[in-house]
Amino acid sequence: MLKLYLLISLICLVRSDTDEICPSFTKLSFHSAVVGTGLSVKLMLYTERNQTCAQIVNFTALGNLNVTKKTTFVIHGFRPTGSPPVWMGDLVESLLLVEDMNVVVVDWNRGATTVIYTQASSKTRKVAVILKEFIDQILANGGSLDNIYMIGVSLGAHISGFVGEMYDGQLGRITALGYKEPLGNIDFYPNGGLDQPGCPKTIFGGYYADSWKDYLKEKDPPMTKAFFDTDDKKPFCIYHYFVDIVSWNKNIRRGSIIIKLKDKDGNITESKINHEPATFQKYHQVSLLARFNQDLDKVAAISLEFSTGSVVGPKYKLRILRMKLRSLAHPERPQLCRYDLVLMENVETFFQPIVCPKLQM
Repeated sequence: MLKLYLLISLICLVRSDTDEICPSFTKLSFHSAVVGTGLSVKLMLYTERNQTCAQIVNFTALGNLNVTKKTTFVIHGFRPTGSPPVWMGDLVESLLLVEDMNVVVVDWNRGATTVIYTQASSKTRKVAVILKEFIDQILANGGSLDNIYMIGVSLGAHISGFVGEMYDGQLGRITALGYKEPLGNIDFYPNGGLDQPGCPKTIFGGYYADSWKDYLKEKDPPMTKAFFDTDDKKPFCIYHYFVDIVSWNKNIRRGSIIIKLKDKDGNITESKINHEPATFQKYHQVSLLARFNQDLDKVAAISLEFSTGSVVGPKYKLRILRMKLRSLAHPERPQLCRYDLVLMENVETFFQPIVCPKLQM
């Protein structure tokens, strides 16, 4: 009898310890990616009460989810190696830091893990159906579609679009990050929710996107999507400038430009304009889009560096008749110019700009 009592106590203790373990994101191996996985969706709820230890929820058990608050779904995408997304924890923490909301991590790693992209993409609609069942329960308990937000990465963006389609574009917001895939972009799935004309609240890749929302909705007809460019480090802001270059080389030059801006306090920001080689022709203007992670109000000095990308061979010169720098974010700022520059290839050239004349030829 004593042995039976000890056995029961031991079982209860083991169960108690198991209950205390926090659920974690599904971790699979590359072997799983090779052989493939069947679809299994796990919903993990994080709230202000449980910011670090998730609670498993489903359409029959909403757990600690408060239907009166915003619910943000975070949906990962294609996982060719089976590893958990390294960015997931930081994103959940940041969302809860900004606002007291429900954050639901959609773990469909069993299904997304495969080396064959089409096998993962074929499961996205099924994931969307599961999410709709869960959202329907939120609505049945007094929730609102305006409070349903979706953040989808990669194939997760497609899943978000399908959910949006199921609700006729009435979700509070869809943020699609990195939605271009090996087999095409969002049009890979026709009639997806991200392309619905009745969905003016769709935002693509946004950062501080609230300031754009009213602007987009005021368009006639309302714009359904916008593309936002962000840096890969905090605070993620990107500031865009046009660099207009008129060259006077006798022969055509092809290459990329590195531009640096420096203010009076010594702050420096750099942009490598190398998305594709530019073609510089005599007396032709080339307008290059420069991306800076700092916005220097008053630029005291500028440097330019020209490169053809060639490791061996002769070094070329780029003769510039006029260089003009103009801010896209602040068009009211004076445009800065410099005339008669000669850039030696792979050599950084610093100079002081002057305010461009108001009338340009």
